[in-house]
Amino acid sequence: MSQRSQALFAMTAENVPQVFPPEVLARLQEAVDIDPALVARDFADPGVREALAGTEILVTGWGCPRLDEAVLDAAPRLRAVLHSAGSVKSFSTPEIWRRGIAVSSAAAANALPVAEYTLAMILLAGKDVLAARDRMRATRTSSGWGVVPGIGNYGRRVGVIGASRIGRRVLELLRPFDLRPALTDPYVDEREAAALGVPLLPLDDLLRTSDVVTVHAPETPETHRMIGRRELALMPDGAVLINTARGALVDHDALVAELRAGRLTAILDVTDPEPLPADSPLHDLPGAFVTPHLAGSQGNELARLGLTVAEEAERLLTGRKLAYAVDLATLEREA
Repeated sequence: MSQRSQALFAMTAENVPQVFPPEVLARLQEAVDIDPALVARDFADPGVREALAGTEILVTGWGCPRLDEAVLDAAPRLRAVLHSAGSVKSFSTPEIWRRGIAVSSAAAANALPVAEYTLAMILLAGKDVLAARDRMRATRTSSGWGVVPGIGNYGRRVGVIGASRIGRRVLELLRPFDLRPALTDPYVDEREAAALGVPLLPLDDLLRTSDVVTVHAPETPETHRMIGRRELALMPDGAVLINTARGALVDHDALVAELRAGRLTAILDVTDPEPLPADSPLHDLPGAFVTPHLAGSQGNELARLGLTVAEEAERLLTGRKLAYAVDLATLEREA
């Protein structure tokens, strides 16, 4: 019998081959005994229940069932939960940490494509690319070569809301460009902001002075509708709002009013509700550019999430510290 740690997948079954393609699965299986054909989508399933009794490592992902006390009681040998996606909030319970079970997340890996999407949108918005394309499509004409006043990315102020993993990565990606980033975050002090290389501003000041505002805060009771009518009114004419965080952070009714007035532009990868209803004015307003929640890991980027889990398993089983441990004390203010 193998002496390697027993592991079990807990997620929607179709996610396993996408997040763990053959080369990544092979890497994981070098560290643990895990069967890709046995996936826990329901912990009450007899076969899953039997496997859970000997499971030491739970490899979770999108669609993982809730890990309540009854499930944890059925897994007495469980020592770690390694999550192959972002937030663990949807399925975790404080009991996991109370029992001393380690929790790790691939949120840092998932932050990379979101930050890349954000950078691309900042640069495209600065050149008015999205609106210019719509104008050409509507008129079938081009003004030809010539200087277009009021656009460009030289010296443009970019306000980042939230020093989350994604927010910090956005700041890193902005460094090579002649842009002027600033940050607002109630949990960051002046010293930390200086280490990140950006000025720290109150939210209102950031909104007043930014050409582009990009939202990377978590969804909590405190951040619900944090960008409302008053906050949007602070943004200068022609400013751009980018939201890749959670739709509920922005008051969509207030945003629609600003878009109808032609005062602001919005780039939204998340909406509230989600998916966006077919009759939403955001589909048609010229100042709205909406994408279907695709900024996060997609396609070949999913393998990076699986690789993160495989590497965490290797660290765990060789006595090293997990690189992406989740701290219960700070979980509520994480995305």
